[in-house]
Amino acid sequence: MDEPRQQNAYGLARPQARDSLVDVLDRVLDKGVVIAGDIAINLLDIELLTIKVRLLIASVDKAKEMGIDWWQHDPQLSSQNGKSGTSQRMMEELRQENQQLRNRLEKLEARLSALPAPAANPSPQLRRKQRTAQG
Repeated sequence: MDEPRQQNAYGLARPQARDSLVDVLDRVLDKGVVIAGDIAINLLDIELLTIKVRLLIASVDKAKEMGIDWWQHDPQLSSQNGKSGTSQRMMEELRQENQQLRNRLEKLEARLSALPAPAANPSPQLRRKQRTAQG
């Protein structure tokens, strides 16, 4: 594609440098762009927080060429919306585990309620410990 050329007062021609937004987006999505950066928050040379940012901007086709296709396997993002056999199996396992945990909790609560209530008067050893802790 030939770019239009402008001539200056000296008769020299130069190409126009302006690309439309569509051209820039087309180029970015075709080739891909990687943006990487780290944000670190320190206080008195003590690292409190580090955020690592890695951003890839590319078309779906370009991402697939690079071997990136995580959105196809994520049940929250895939068009199957969690209806695959693997997702259903995982959901059933989670339901079973949840039920087992509820049963265990009920048994523990029943055992706890069967225990005798603590005495109103603490033992002499406990009273001594409480006095020494206060004084």
